[in-house]
Amino acid sequence: MDLTQSPEYSLDPFPYYERMRATAPVFQDDRSGSWHVFRYEDVQRVLSEHATFSSRMGGDNPTGSGQLFASSLITTDPPRHRQLRSLVTQAFTPKAVDALAPRIAALTSELLAGIAARGSADLIKELAYPLPVIVISELMGIPVEDRERFKHWSDVIVSQSRTAPSSGMQDATTAEMVEYFLALIGQRRNQPGNDLISSLLSAEIDGQKLTVPELLGFCSLLLVAGNETTTNLIGNAVLCLHESPGTMERLLQEPALIPQALEEVLRFRSPVQSMYRVTATETTLGDKRIPAGAPVVAWIGSANRDEEQFEQAALFDVDRNPNRHLAFGHGIHFCLGAPLARLEARIALEALLSRLPGLAVAPGARLERMESTIVYGLKALPVSWEPAP
Repeated sequence: MDLTQSPEYSLDPFPYYERMRATAPVFQDDRSGSWHVFRYEDVQRVLSEHATFSSRMGGDNPTGSGQLFASSLITTDPPRHRQLRSLVTQAFTPKAVDALAPRIAALTSELLAGIAARGSADLIKELAYPLPVIVISELMGIPVEDRERFKHWSDVIVSQSRTAPSSGMQDATTAEMVEYFLALIGQRRNQPGNDLISSLLSAEIDGQKLTVPELLGFCSLLLVAGNETTTNLIGNAVLCLHESPGTMERLLQEPALIPQALEEVLRFRSPVQSMYRVTATETTLGDKRIPAGAPVVAWIGSANRDEEQFEQAALFDVDRNPNRHLAFGHGIHFCLGAPLARLEARIALEALLSRLPGLAVAPGARLERMESTIVYGLKALPVSWEPAP
């Protein structure tokens, strides 16, 4: 059973998730052998019990995009995970991220200035896509002329299903990325700059420098996680607000509510819908016995709509409190870039509401979701507003 082939698994996979929570909260896909987990309690356990549910990917000889992520934060377990994470933590502390706010605000202003007088645009193309790409590119020291390739690679990587065989395009993209990052790492070795890659090259763990696979893992993770999540969070936020009458007007009057509204967007339309694990030991989930070495897909998008955890879970409610969503994961693998994603989305949303009066999804717009079981985002988001004079 391939979820992406289901006619329901499109813009609205949530009724499907609801049915699975009720009828088959833990089930094995006969075709791939993967186990799928849909309820909040089980998903949280899979994400946080690293001794039982390992993050290792692709075994000893990973192929396709697995090569890129084989030694990255998301695919390592303690103690190596803790050591690797400590190296980049400083770049993503609240203080370090807050220091980026003026630059993010300036970029947002520039991007919106280019479209404010038009009265309509594709919001993904004009803002949600370029903003995070520029921010993470600047952090990593990626040349301006390479940003388009950077984003293309990211889109190809997330378009695959983690449990499906990789395509020729994905393999070609992986080879291109490996070649590019190896060249970039070589450049930074010879000419260090004030960027994350240079910092990682000079970093040591117990007197040892990072290995080349570990450096590739960091580059690849920063590439994908650094822009894909935020692009989709911004687009999903505008879609959620459009579907919730009166909410945009309320946030315009009460901008202090925007961070809370974004938490509800993260729950309601989670930019990351699923995460992959493999059982390190035999275990039980629900009433199912799962053998060691079994692939497990934890459906974050389903967990965040679980009625057992969230009252009126199918309702978008900016006043929801508490809101213990799992959009950024849980436990030791909680998303390191969460503060940056939240900051970029907050600045973008504040600017959109204040600079584009009457912002709404264009009438009759046909919205299409990215072809991915991993992320939830729109291919395009046509919007209209009252143009600036």
